[in-house]
Amino acid sequence: MEAATVNTSLKASKPQLESSLDSQDFSPSARLLFEIITRPSSHDVESALSSTGIPPTHDIVHEVLKLCYENATAAITFFRWAGRTHKLTSYAWNLMVDLLGKNWMYEPMWDAVRSMKQEDMLSMTTFVSVFGSYCMAGKFNEAIKSFDVMDKYGVQQDVFMVNSLLRAICHEENQTTKALEFFDKIKLKIPPNADTYAILLEGWEKEGNVAKAKTTFDEMVNRVGWSPENMSAYDSLLTTLVRGLQADEAVKYLQVMKGKNCLPGLNFFSNALDTLAKQNDSTHAISLWDIMASSGLLPNSIMYNAMIGLHCNNNDVDNAFRLLDEMVFNGAFPDFLTFSIIFRCLIKNKKVHQVGKFFYEMIKNECPPTPIDCSAAIMTLTDGGDPEMAIEIWNYLVENHILPLDGSANALLIGFCNLGRMSQVRRFAEDMLDRRINIYESTMKKLKNTFDKTGRHGRDKYDCLIRRWKAP
Repeated sequence: MEAATVNTSLKASKPQLESSLDSQDFSPSARLLFEIITRPSSHDVESALSSTGIPPTHDIVHEVLKLCYENATAAITFFRWAGRTHKLTSYAWNLMVDLLGKNWMYEPMWDAVRSMKQEDMLSMTTFVSVFGSYCMAGKFNEAIKSFDVMDKYGVQQDVFMVNSLLRAICHEENQTTKALEFFDKIKLKIPPNADTYAILLEGWEKEGNVAKAKTTFDEMVNRVGWSPENMSAYDSLLTTLVRGLQADEAVKYLQVMKGKNCLPGLNFFSNALDTLAKQNDSTHAISLWDIMASSGLLPNSIMYNAMIGLHCNNNDVDNAFRLLDEMVFNGAFPDFLTFSIIFRCLIKNKKVHQVGKFFYEMIKNECPPTPIDCSAAIMTLTDGGDPEMAIEIWNYLVENHILPLDGSANALLIGFCNLGRMSQVRRFAEDMLDRRINIYESTMKKLKNTFDKTGRHGRDKYDCLIRRWKAP
């Protein structure tokens, strides 16, 4: 294998290589040898390596090569030195092929492949590395040509190698169409298996190509049939449909899969429900939920929260409460998020009686509302005719030192102003000023206007408050 010089003009555009001095726990001997071969002023590198007295054992060779992914020329020097006194392993040769390919040194890479053939060390792993190196560099045609010449090197062209090449192509962005071109040509010679289709479907999922995913899946079913072992392919198709706003199609496929005993697991349903919740698609979310529940799959707390959130976004409080009651029986216990979602929905829909009742439920379950939610609840309660419950929330915040209090304090003052209960407003305001709670300027203006309407006595009370408010 002849040494080659790395084209330094290409370095800036290369992908990040996989090894570095800090990425693994390398032995001191390996680090010393690596330092010698990468010294910029070193002339007789091989003599320097030999003078260390460190034998190039298999483990040492593997470690040094892993360190050399960004120093391919140094790797070549070290590889030759090690090979003079020790027989190198197939793993070492494969590392060499991989690091040369990742550094775009394709001629030395093929020199290494030919040497491996002479040493009877070539394997499928070698060509998988070659495929990956070419595809990472965007040289897909060269990767395919490498597949075409495999048999000349004594490596069989079989479905495993087809899948390896497809996987390497699909790993790169927006290249599934290129993979499909190769697949359409080779499938007549080498019959595909379920993994072949799963790789393509994962590519279409990544690219969001619904039409191609459906076509590939239909061909898969016709060729290899149905099997629970092919779940990754089914997940990819369904996920592509849901994300592609074709949840109705996903539901149809799910019903067929259920009949074939090929229903996906909770992971798919959890991700799908999360996507549908973001799309605010309650209709199809309920359909997926029903299919899942009727199949005996028990949803977890995250999935319940997604569905409860979806119902609340659509102001369906009754179904939100139904799921809250149901989740405990299924071993999925409500958490802070569960209670917060429902509490905010009750506030938004001005369910005054239920806001107060649910507040106590949250306290009992040690999931108290946030200060912001308390502020909104106080406003809803005072507007809705239950100021006593608003005071209960305020007292809870003060007694339990839940900060910040500013939002709830101002909401309480404005709410009681609107109710015309000015004696309580004055008492609350004085207490808030004692506690150095920030009463907003806009709130003080509201108080002034309301106190002014009560006559001179009211104006005097406001004057006392405003003097305290302005005091340093």
